[in-house]
Amino acid sequence: MNVDWDAITHVTKVDPAKSLPSDLGVLEGTDLVLVGGSDGVTESNSLEAIERVTDVFSEIPVFQEPYSSSHVSRETIEAADAVSIPAVYNGDRDHFVGKHVELFTEVGQKPDELLGSSVPLVGDLIASKGVEVVAELADKLVGEGYVVQHLESTAAAVSGVETAYCPEEVAGAALATEAFYDFPIFYVEYSGTYGGPDDVEAAARYLEETALFYGGGIDSSEKASEILEAGADAVVVGDCFHDDPETFRETIPE
Repeated sequence: MNVDWDAITHVTKVDPAKSLPSDLGVLEGTDLVLVGGSDGVTESNSLEAIERVTDVFSEIPVFQEPYSSSHVSRETIEAADAVSIPAVYNGDRDHFVGKHVELFTEVGQKPDELLGSSVPLVGDLIASKGVEVVAELADKLVGEGYVVQHLESTAAAVSGVETAYCPEEVAGAALATEAFYDFPIFYVEYSGTYGGPDDVEAAARYLEETALFYGGGIDSSEKASEILEAGADAVVVGDCFHDDPETFRETIPE
């Protein structure tokens, strides 16, 4: 999928396990929607959230951001514009390498179930038609280099994060994201708390092609501006989208 990352300055994080605002017109002005969460997420509520957003704003890109392969199905893949897969640098192995192998293993063994296409299987190997189908899914996958900085968050618990990175380590993860892994997104996540601009400033020095996202505690135009001025390409806003839509509107850059 082709995305104009330079045009994205505001991202809305929609948690499918939470109630959405009754008026989704509040999303007007956001540039990208990420559907995902760290607790209570299922394939069913992910699909429902994706479809509710796309029904109202078909022009806004909507990415599914699963933390488990069980959240991904043929229906979610077709409904979303992309499937964004976090690789948590300061988490455990399962959340950097393990879940990626698990996702592709499931796709490889069950392409007909996931992708709605009947293909021949030879043992555990996919015949040529199956490879083509899996390639279509791969075209929708977006890698995210990810650092979780709030140790008491559900995101940290789910990802096995026990240690926050110092700014120098954040910068190293950013450099690895662009220079080694070639992911299009590097995401600094403070999960409901405001971490300030230090990590953003450290990471921004090393990113030219990769989009730098910051999420956590953005509940005012002042905080959004501070993070963007520190070098982030986009702020990610989640909690106040669900809890206080009027405050959410204030976080959208003019």
